[in-house]
Amino acid sequence: MRYGQRSAQLKEIRAFDAECQGRWSFSSQQATLRRLDKAFTAFFRRVRAGQTPGYPRFRSAGRFDTVDFPKDGDGCRWNATPHDPVTRVRLQGVGHVRVHQHRPVTGTVRTVSVKREGKRWCVILTAEQAAPQSLPATGSTVGIDLGIANFLATSHGRFVPNPRHARTAAARLEAAQQALSRCKRGSRRRRKAVQKVAGLHRKVRRQRLDHHHKTALHLVREHDVIAHENLKIRNMSKAPAPKPDPEQPGAFLPNGAGAKAGLNRSIYDAGWGVFLAILTAKAESAGREMIAVDPRHTSRRCPACGHTAQENQPTQATFHCVACGHTAHADTVGALNVLRAGLARREAPPA
Repeated sequence: MRYGQRSAQLKEIRAFDAECQGRWSFSSQQATLRRLDKAFTAFFRRVRAGQTPGYPRFRSAGRFDTVDFPKDGDGCRWNATPHDPVTRVRLQGVGHVRVHQHRPVTGTVRTVSVKREGKRWCVILTAEQAAPQSLPATGSTVGIDLGIANFLATSHGRFVPNPRHARTAAARLEAAQQALSRCKRGSRRRRKAVQKVAGLHRKVRRQRLDHHHKTALHLVREHDVIAHENLKIRNMSKAPAPKPDPEQPGAFLPNGAGAKAGLNRSIYDAGWGVFLAILTAKAESAGREMIAVDPRHTSRRCPACGHTAQENQPTQATFHCVACGHTAHADTVGALNVLRAGLARREAPPA
C-alpha cells in the first residue's frame, strides 16, 4: 500500500468516527502517513540493496513524540492572538497554548511542528525569510581538521578542545539507566526514571549543540573560505568484522572490537556530522564558501617537502617527516594539507 491508498482509507475512517477523528487536523494526519510511507520506502530500498533492512518500528503513544502541521493556518495557527502581548499557538483539538520564545520569529511561518521532550513540549517553526545579508569579507582562508583529542585544529595553529560531554555525564547516565532497569514496567516510578534518563540525554545533546554553534560561528565570522575533510562517519564507526578461529570451529580470534567500541563512542560524542551541517548552514547564510576535500593522507603528507609516508606520523599527535625532518603537530599538518587541497580544488578549471 502506498500513500494514496492510505489517505483514501483515512477519509473513510474520519467519516466513520467523526466524533473522535474529526477533532484532529486532517493535514496533520496526512503528514503522519507520509512519514510512514517514507519509512517503508527506505525499508524496501535497503532490502533490494542487500543491506540490513530494519523493519520500521510501530510508535505507540509513548514513543510518538512529534506532530507535524504542513501549513500554518491548516490545523494550527502561530501567534493566534497577535493583539495579546503573550505569544500563543492554536492547535486544532487542543486550543490556545502559551509559548515562551527563545528568540523572535522573523519571516512568514510556513510549517509548525510540536515535539515532546520528556515533560517539555517544543514548537518548531520553519519560516520563509528574505535572503540574508553576507558578512563583510575578511580575506582569510582556513583549513580545519576534526579529531578526538582536539575537537578541531586549524591551519593557523589554533586548537579547539574537545569537551566530551557524554563522557562527563557517563556516570550519572549509567546510574539513572540502572535505576530505570530495576523499575517495574508500567509503574509510576518507571515513568519518573524514564524522564530522568531523557533529561540527562537532553542536557548532553544541548551542550553539544551549543559548543557546535559557537565554534561554527567563530569560523564563519573570521574566514571567507573554509576547507574541511569529506568524512564518511558511518564507515569510520563500523564495528570490526569477526575473525573465526581456523583451529577451533565456532570460536573467534580477538579483533579489537573493545577498543573500536571506545573509539566509536568518542566519535559519536564529538558529533562531527552535526557540526559540519551547522557550519555549512551558517556559511551559506553568511556568504562564505565551504570546500570538502578527500581526507586520505592529509595527516601523513609533509607540508614542507610533500613526502607522504606512514612513518611521518610516529604518534597520534606528532608529525616528523622522515625525508626533510619537518616537525609539527599532526592535527595542524592535517589542517594545512586540507586547506591546500581545498584551494587547489577551488582554482582547478571545471571538467
